[in-house]
Amino acid sequence: MSMPGKLSSIRVLAVDDDESQRTLLAEMISAQGFNAVPAVDGQEASEIHARTPADVIVTDLMMPRMDGFELLRSLEKNGDRTPTIVLTGFGSIEKAISVVHDLKAFWFLEKPLQPRILRTLLDRAVTQKRLIEETKILSRQLSHRGVLGDMVGSTPEMRQVYSLISQVSPTSAAVLITGESGTGKELVARAIHRASPRAGGPFIAVNCAALPETLMESELFGHEKGSFTGAVERHAGCFEQAHNGTVLLDEIGDMPVGTQAKLLRVLEDRMVRRLGGKSDLPVDVRVVAATNRCPEQAIKDKQLREDLYYRLNVFRIALPPLRDRKDDIPAICEAILSNLNQKHGCHVCGLHPEVLDELRRASWPGNVRQLRNVLERAVIVAGEGTVQPHHLSNGWTGSPARLASPAAVAPDSADALRIEVGPQMRDIEEAYVKLVLKHTNNNKTRAAKILGISIRTLQNRLGELASAEARRTAMAVSS
Repeated sequence: MSMPGKLSSIRVLAVDDDESQRTLLAEMISAQGFNAVPAVDGQEASEIHARTPADVIVTDLMMPRMDGFELLRSLEKNGDRTPTIVLTGFGSIEKAISVVHDLKAFWFLEKPLQPRILRTLLDRAVTQKRLIEETKILSRQLSHRGVLGDMVGSTPEMRQVYSLISQVSPTSAAVLITGESGTGKELVARAIHRASPRAGGPFIAVNCAALPETLMESELFGHEKGSFTGAVERHAGCFEQAHNGTVLLDEIGDMPVGTQAKLLRVLEDRMVRRLGGKSDLPVDVRVVAATNRCPEQAIKDKQLREDLYYRLNVFRIALPPLRDRKDDIPAICEAILSNLNQKHGCHVCGLHPEVLDELRRASWPGNVRQLRNVLERAVIVAGEGTVQPHHLSNGWTGSPARLASPAAVAPDSADALRIEVGPQMRDIEEAYVKLVLKHTNNNKTRAAKILGISIRTLQNRLGELASAEARRTAMAVSS
């Protein structure tokens, strides 16, 4: 991007209704080596952009016909992610920040314009544009190779999974998905549903491990008003809700054995009766079950009924753990980073080679879910650019902290702690909270995101730490 020959091919729309301001803006952009294209307002800018898309848009907010707000809304409505820099006059910073946040402008720039700052923002915007284009190219490549729905991977193990999904999706057969936690069992179930004749119907997922036994049957089969204490109205169960669609019974091995017997009856008769009901209701539902346990062992342990297992295990798909398909990690990371940038409004463009090497070396007991969690924290900490090794959380691989002689918790670097045997858990927590606040320059909102807690929880914790510090001081003085 630093070569003048390349800069001249980059089109920058300069939008301002004031002729003198527009001329000045265009001249400043041209002086930086870019191809400046002036527009009198948002309407003209939109028309020019539709004919020949710009690489970057620099626009004023207050203009006749179509103002900067409408221009940004039209871009967002059309899914156009062209980086846009908003110009703002003195006293309207709050409005500019709101536009950047709500309408997803790239940045804002105060008037009068300063060439050096304008150049910096243009360089960043051009880099962002390049990353957007590279992401589009990657998405097109992945759509033809190594991707099915939200699943990413081109290793032989994943290609086998894709093949099985393609084979079973057009049928109405029950499917049993096995694999460790975090391998993407629900993604497989959703891919089967989307590729099936039932794609237009509902997809209902039930986590059998998350429901208490007292509510399990009500959630699955529904209940009538007054059928038990707290049943203040009629409730349609998951099978009714999934009529003409698909129901995913996740962690089927955690379903109470008594409920399993009733589920088997529903699967065989294709009829369901609400709790407290007097008649059966026909249901047309495709059942996909998933478990992170070995089904055969669960049968031996009397946790899974053998007859239900045979009813569900018509077609089986076993998902490989991430440690067995590490060649997929770069592509998975690309997809996750793209999603996280959109989710958090960040501009992370990739991973440092050392980070990628670390990710490849990890054992990933939590599989893709753990990888996503690691990357999510790193993206929030990095904010933009490349994820560096120090952006990764200390001990992120799940390996134990370093052990040494009994000692206190102490800073190991600007972004890490040295944790040795000796300190209590509250001391470790206190040191880590302080480290994160120092890293964020005492920005409590950002610190709360890194810590994975709400801002209110962080404030309460800081209050507790302050009280504890006051007590320690008082005790020291009295002694």
